[in-house]
Amino acid sequence: MTAVQKVAIAGAGVAGLASAIFLARAGVEVDVFDAQPSLPTRGSGITLQGNALRVFDALGVWDEIAAAGNAFEGLNLRAPGPGAPIVAALPDLKTGGPDYPSAMGLSRPDLARILLAAVEEHGARVHFGRRVTGLTPSGDAVDVEVDGAPAGRYDLVIGADGLHSTVRELVGIHVSPERNGMGIWRTFVSLPEGVDRTELYYGGPVYIAGYTPTGADTMYAFLVEKAEDRSGASPEEARRIMVEQSRAYDGPWNSIRADIEAGADANYTWFTRHLVEAPWNRGRVVVIGDAAHSCPPTIAQGAAQGLEDAAVLTELLIDRDAVDQSLWDAFHERRVARAEAIVDASAQLAQWQLDGVRDADASGLMFRVAQITSVPA
Repeated sequence: MTAVQKVAIAGAGVAGLASAIFLARAGVEVDVFDAQPSLPTRGSGITLQGNALRVFDALGVWDEIAAAGNAFEGLNLRAPGPGAPIVAALPDLKTGGPDYPSAMGLSRPDLARILLAAVEEHGARVHFGRRVTGLTPSGDAVDVEVDGAPAGRYDLVIGADGLHSTVRELVGIHVSPERNGMGIWRTFVSLPEGVDRTELYYGGPVYIAGYTPTGADTMYAFLVEKAEDRSGASPEEARRIMVEQSRAYDGPWNSIRADIEAGADANYTWFTRHLVEAPWNRGRVVVIGDAAHSCPPTIAQGAAQGLEDAAVLTELLIDRDAVDQSLWDAFHERRVARAEAIVDASAQLAQWQLDGVRDADASGLMFRVAQITSVPA
């Protein structure tokens, strides 16, 4: 018998959908509420480390993920300037173990589509265009309000509703993402010939220029700059800025610029950091994923940490017969320190770049993170 029979999940992102799959597969009745009108059909890409791939296998979607994405080993560093020479080819540790590639690039819409299909296959209900607006404890349950109207009584509510989580605020966790001073331009383009792994350029007019293959013929590319208010930029202006900032980068960036000039979207967001200190729950409401923690994507662990949150939480809910303090203690013991280590390391890598520290032990820090994440959560 599971510890819960009926669960509401706020947010149809990676952590929310993964939680829904795990629970529904175990026979739990699940409702997912997401404020967006539908799954995104457009967007850039995402880099998934081996520990994320390990969770996808546990979810039963690894074959679909592997078919849709672009798996690779290692990382290339290129120099800015003519020819963009490769100055280092770095190996990646297999944080998911020997059965999975070191990393994979995947388009975000493809990832969402695969996870949603698995959610529906296992009988969970997903309600788009619906926002959780109220939570009222009621004994061993929570009364949930959606769009201002009663939506039902649930044994547990999982807040996986992202950086600006409504659930987090509703339960009185007043922690907000803090901007770190970096902003990132992203675009989704065709795959240039010869690109078979993530490649990063350090130096030049921006902090990082990079790209990751996401499929047989697709790639997402990004430029990390000193953050500016880009909210007023039109789509045409956004493309122009990204083209101009990338002119110092040769090699595959020539193909990327051509796609942007031909109309590929250029999107801008700020890097943020936050961590909810334990406990992540208030009674029978708990926050996970970006609702509980966020960090600059300098180690590409954001999605992986949300997936690990979902895997650990649902494992405990399925294997135990009561939602009690021992369950929450076990959850926090396995997740909070690990998430904090990732947040701190990711933020440190970004700060070294902001401060122009040239002798920082970035490779040593990344190796330590890889050692942490190679051990299952």
